[in-house]
Amino acid sequence: MKHVIKHLCYALALTFALCACNQPSANGNQPAQLAEQATASNHSVEQAFSAKQSNVQASGAGVIVKLLADDNKGARHQKFLVKINPQQTLLFAHNIDLAPRVPVQAGDTISFSGEYVYNPKGGVIHWTHHSPKGNHPGGWIMHKNEKYQ
Repeated sequence: MKHVIKHLCYALALTFALCACNQPSANGNQPAQLAEQATASNHSVEQAFSAKQSNVQASGAGVIVKLLADDNKGARHQKFLVKINPQQTLLFAHNIDLAPRVPVQAGDTISFSGEYVYNPKGGVIHWTHHSPKGNHPGGWIMHKNEKYQ
């Protein structure tokens, strides 16, 4: 029973974090609030990392810590690192041939949905865009009240 309650709490935290991305902040502290909520909303990613699982549909939130050069081999991907908790950073590979570039800067807070792939450095999130053929769950990145998919 405790296990079920724990998962319900994580689901509620994720719901609140994602809803917060769509709401303007009255006091201007939205990034700080989202960073706090991100800690609770990253359960699916943290669990996949602990279990060394890949190809897991996951969502969460975090803070951009570093912008990387685009990967222009094959399908072009925007790349950046996102800190989701004090111990884990994710590499994002956002397909900019299928979705608009996300205008992020270091320090920005995002929320996301995509496919997690394990690696010992923290993992990779990709499929943060719509599925043109409809054969894969679509993903997205939410940044400053805009959804990029």
